Amino acid sequence: MRLCDDPETHPITRLFSMSGAIFTGSYHANDVQILLKVIDVPDTSVEEKERRIQQEQRHYSEMLSHESLPSAQYMQLFHQAMQDNQMQMAKDCLCLAQKIAACRVGEIVLVSLARAGTPVGVVLKHTLSQYFQREVSHYSISIIRDRGIDENALNYILARHKDSSIVFVDGWTGKGVIARELKQSIDGFNQRYALHIDSGLYVLVDLAGVAAVAASAEDYLIPSSILNATLSGLISRSVLNANYINAQDFHGCVYYQQFAEADLSQWFVTELLSCIEKLRLSGEHDKQAEVDCIALQQQSKAFIVRIKQQYQISDENRIKPGIGEATRVLLRRVPDLVLLRDKNDAAVTHLSILAKEKQVSILYQADLPYRAVSLIKDVS
Repeated sequence: MRLCDDPETHPITRLFSMSGAIFTGSYHANDVQILLKVIDVPDTSVEEKERRIQQEQRHYSEMLSHESLPSAQYMQLFHQAMQDNQMQMAKDCLCLAQKIAACRVGEIVLVSLARAGTPVGVVLKHTLSQYFQREVSHYSISIIRDRGIDENALNYILARHKDSSIVFVDGWTGKGVIARELKQSIDGFNQRYALHIDSGLYVLVDLAGVAAVAASAEDYLIPSSILNATLSGLISRSVLNANYINAQDFHGCVYYQQFAEADLSQWFVTELLSCIEKLRLSGEHDKQAEVDCIALQQQSKAFIVRIKQQYQISDENRIKPGIGEATRVLLRRVPDLVLLRDKNDAAVTHLSILAKEKQVSILYQADLPYRAVSLIKDVS
């Protein structure tokens, strides 16, 4: 079912057409349509942003901190992470593509959650088209904790595609907050408009046991998790601020054109697709362990309870489990403490370097269920 049978007369379509050419960030035009409004937002320091968030003066989605290019040392770590983990990520991408192809008849519309889901969505689009001979479209849209999904972007997609063809894609789950936000948003949207959009989230790694479909539950270093804009089409995370976003607009983002010379977005996709080709030829991708969602949910809940008690944390939003989430805290929040399971684990070397740069303490806990956890500092 569509909200409008004629895409060209849909109000969101007209609005988007008036804004100019289709926005793809730094990706190729056939890789993705990024349904975000490009805006200019003044920088808010990380410390000030954290204070306003915790004092509930502003929502995190209303502010952006300055994003800079990583150091040469950090880029060496990224390339080492690629060397060590790209085959595992490719294997998970191929597995996820296979699962998506098996549960969808006809056209597949990948809707990746900006921005961490975008590179995954691009790889999946090519994989589904090339190896499963499926007709695939790919959009990237915003979803924000406590604010929900961008319904204008969703309407834009529905003006062009059947609701039953939509598959929501992200990189990983940490505590499962976004998966739950997605379900709540889409269930409400379906009820209001009598639609049948699948509210499940499809991810490479499901640490919280909340994804509808996942390729893995292993807390490994997904290479795309340790870089920001330069691996996600040069876009910022999404912004929802009434000073820049009107009721008819898509959620916003900053487009970092000044980082173009350092951009690895297309290179990353090419590398992953090359790995997938090797896996297809070798047949190794057929060996995938099943994900035990119930056990993962129990582990996640027990872990959050234990960490809240151990470190006297009242707001569980300050707890970020898994390598991906732990990295994002060090890149764009005010970290208080980094917990690592094994100090000799090469997969967390980049966290040690970031922690040293930011003068953040590291504690080693051999009984952690995850390889890394970051705790956000209480600045309220």
